Amino acid sequence: MRKIIIVLLALFVATTAFAQVPTPRVSPGATLTQTVGLTDITIKYSRPGVKGRTIWGDLVPYDQVWRTGANEATTISFGNDVWINGQKLAKGTYSLHTIPSQSEWTVIFNGVADQWGSYSYDESKDVLRVKAKPETAEHREWMGFEINDLSTDTAKVVLRWEKVAVPFTVDTKTTERTMTALKNAVNPDWRAPFQAASFAFENKGAATDQEISDWLNKSLSINENTNNLYLKARFLERLGKKAEAIKTAEQAIAVARPDQKNFADTIRQNVERWKK
Repeated sequence: MRKIIIVLLALFVATTAFAQVPTPRVSPGATLTQTVGLTDITIKYSRPGVKGRTIWGDLVPYDQVWRTGANEATTISFGNDVWINGQKLAKGTYSLHTIPSQSEWTVIFNGVADQWGSYSYDESKDVLRVKAKPETAEHREWMGFEINDLSTDTAKVVLRWEKVAVPFTVDTKTTERTMTALKNAVNPDWRAPFQAASFAFENKGAATDQEISDWLNKSLSINENTNNLYLKARFLERLGKKAEAIKTAEQAIAVARPDQKNFADTIRQNVERWKK
């Protein structure tokens, strides 16, 4: 009896030790995070490989809900409200499913993020569905996502696998949100109107030239310094008023603090360029 117990104990220890040995998944996990404007987009998914198989219409059937990856359902998170192909989607985390077809895909954002594949997928939990056009692309052995064509406001999310690419657009409306916040900012400090003018200057179309001028003048009326003087100089140069731009830039150099020496040198270089 004692020998039997020893043998069973040895088998238990061996089995337990074997169970603790990790093995890699056939479809490895991946996470992609990209900030668009002020909004973080994060996609978590598993990457199946082609491995010589026929993918579309076979391994992945047409006109059926697909988990858009392998293992757990693919998830996509947005740090703020966004617009997907023009349709609003609230911030949060969603499971990302698709219905592939040869000419048009349906991209599904489902409210149940934690699920295994699409096996328990419930259409009634869908928060948003959009259409996407598949495109022919270079061969991609491992399925993956890309986030391309970045701007302050928008980006293109692209699913790539085999020789197919499926894009959809995410609009964060960062410029609109930022300008609204800046316009509503109640702050007697020079920085608030300076920040509004600076953002609008760097993002053409965010505000009119008159609005930029008004913000600059307000900032300068509170505290005239190298930062807002140089921004005004750059704004004047853009408007084609080079003589005024040079004069204002030289004022910015004159009031530069000792710790702004490098900044002043940069302004000086631009003044020389404008004089030419």
